Amino acid sequence: QVQLVESGGGLVQDGGSLKLSCTPSGRPWTTYSMGWFRQAPGKEREFVGAISWNGADTYYSDSVKGRFTIFRDNAKNTVYLEMNSLKPEDAAVYYCAASQYLTYYTGRPPSYDYWGQGTQVIVSS
Repeated sequence: QVQLVESGGGLVQDGGSLKLSCTPSGRPWTTYSMGWFRQAPGKEREFVGAISWNGADTYYSDSVKGRFTIFRDNAKNTVYLEMNSLKPEDAAVYYCAASQYLTYYTGRPPSYDYWGQGTQVIVSS
């Protein structure tokens, strides 16, 4: 079983940057691909991006492409979501998730086995 804990959320100004972290525990989490999702109040959970188990492949939604970067450091047991040029519409609770399926890149929630509790990001205009 894999347990996930997100951190790094907070308040940031429009145009600012924030880096979220996801620390998985349990073995063998390094064989899992990892995804980031977000959910704003009153909206459905939205795929943000994903990274393969070895970090070789990354995928992003169109809404964040070019602004957000996902990377992982398996030695430090952490997956990151670096967010730049933040906009008010990026405000949401951000979740990391772990997937053992080849379909992880599609961003479909059923492709993910484990989810964190989320960390909130607020973007002030």
